[in-house]
Amino acid sequence: MTRAITTLSEVVSTVRDDIDTGGDRAVTAAPAYVASVEDELFEVWESLDLPNKGWRAEIIEGRIVMTPPPGNEHNLIASRVHRKLARAVPEDWEIFQTAAVDTGFGNNLYIPDLVVIPQDQVVTHGTYIDGSNALLVVEITSASNADVDRTTKLRGYAHAGIPLYLLIDRFAKDQPTVTLHSRPSNDRYWDQRRVPFGEPIGIPEPLDLTLETKEF
Repeated sequence: MTRAITTLSEVVSTVRDDIDTGGDRAVTAAPAYVASVEDELFEVWESLDLPNKGWRAEIIEGRIVMTPPPGNEHNLIASRVHRKLARAVPEDWEIFQTAAVDTGFGNNLYIPDLVVIPQDQVVTHGTYIDGSNALLVVEITSASNADVDRTTKLRGYAHAGIPLYLLIDRFAKDQPTVTLHSRPSNDRYWDQRRVPFGEPIGIPEPLDLTLETKEF
């Protein structure tokens, strides 16, 4: 099902309702815009009137992608990781669950499930944060967007130089896994550590903690 939502540079965008996956449904606004209209695309993103506050709107490879609220399994994992991070980070760091992150990676603006950033690097009057100031981003895959988290966002977060990218992949091919990507350079992470759900994974400095995954 499609419906028009806005006009950008005389091109009509549409949204597409994908197959219902129990809260992990992606709704995508097309088409892909060229880099010359990046500022205009960001303006459209800022002016979007989403169906409700639980929806997310991201810019992924020149398209505005709107995703409805995730299901309870997804939210439980996010809550458990948030609690663990909150016990570990200094008081002057923040943990956001709804922050848009500009990675500087083409026409892309991502909203990770969690992002850790020093408080003094947050511009209070802005609508998104500079990814180069983030210390850790966390993505929890949904059925409709797992490949984006594994590839596109992987490159984007590396491009921004975010030191740590934690990918909690509920839909990995063989079994659910948690992968910590680190040491970003030249649009890629050069170190990866992957464990299956149930095994702990260490998160190094600047966080320096062990994340238990047995409750995932």
